[in-house]
Amino acid sequence: MLIALVSGIVAFLIVPFLVPVESSGTLTITQAAGDNAEFVTLAGLQVHIETVDYTGDCSCEPPLIVLLHGFGASTFSWRDALEPLAREGDVIAYDRPGFGFTERPTEWQGDNPYGTPQNLALLNDLLAKFAQDREVILVGHSAGGQLAAEYARLNPQKVDRLVLVAPSVFTTGGLPGWLAPVLSIPQIDRLGPLAVASIASSGEDLLRQSFFDQSVLTAAVYEGYRRPLTVKGWEEALWRFSTAPRDNDLLANLASIDQPTLLITGDADTVVQTADTERLATELSNAELVVIPRSGHLPQEETPDKFVAAVLDWIARTAP
Repeated sequence: MLIALVSGIVAFLIVPFLVPVESSGTLTITQAAGDNAEFVTLAGLQVHIETVDYTGDCSCEPPLIVLLHGFGASTFSWRDALEPLAREGDVIAYDRPGFGFTERPTEWQGDNPYGTPQNLALLNDLLAKFAQDREVILVGHSAGGQLAAEYARLNPQKVDRLVLVAPSVFTTGGLPGWLAPVLSIPQIDRLGPLAVASIASSGEDLLRQSFFDQSVLTAAVYEGYRRPLTVKGWEEALWRFSTAPRDNDLLANLASIDQPTLLITGDADTVVQTADTERLATELSNAELVVIPRSGHLPQEETPDKFVAAVLDWIARTAP
């Protein structure tokens, strides 16, 4: 028994470092994004962005509308909303670290680039570069909604209005904090990228769960979500994201958010339950709720016309 125990310990200490950990991706971020992709440097990272200039007829300075996607998504999630929203302002969507075609470092000095503090710093850099002292409207979906709300809470002078789409405020889906020391054990950390590589298949299950109408999930949609998985090293970057610190004080301070806020959810959302967004509408001091019928967790993709109409109407009605 002692020999077996010692053998097991030795195997645990050594074998993980003998297992090959290779990426299924083969492309650089620029190759995967395509020839016409646009990148800017924010918080020390090459960040993939998509922009559409204001197309309205007002002679006034248009607001800046910033779009933050959710977990496992990218700017692709906003493909049907980018141009229509430009009728009310300049629009910019960006890939959050760990997703899309934004740079995915696996080594760094200082704070983890995938954690909440650095995500907030990146958003701060983006607004410093593009807002230029004008009105800012943050639009965040799911985990991106949580980030947008926390940034607005911490920086009320920099965010004028909020649109939160099925925001993961009460249901976050993150790993419990107590697990971090376990995941940092070198042997487990070594095999982490292999553990998260399953998102290539499980992510499609989540995507299907996110839609009420499965017919909307065309081959082009699947391809749009798979494309970032062609980036070399995406597995290790996703592991670094999974173990990054995401502690924040949003939940305990919801009442301090007083910016005009539009909450949007689908009536068939089972990822972030519709009831969660309805509850959030009662927790915020200046919120309006829109529930889109026959729509799931991604109303901006599944019912884009209704989504865009709701946002444009609200922006027009709440203009300062």
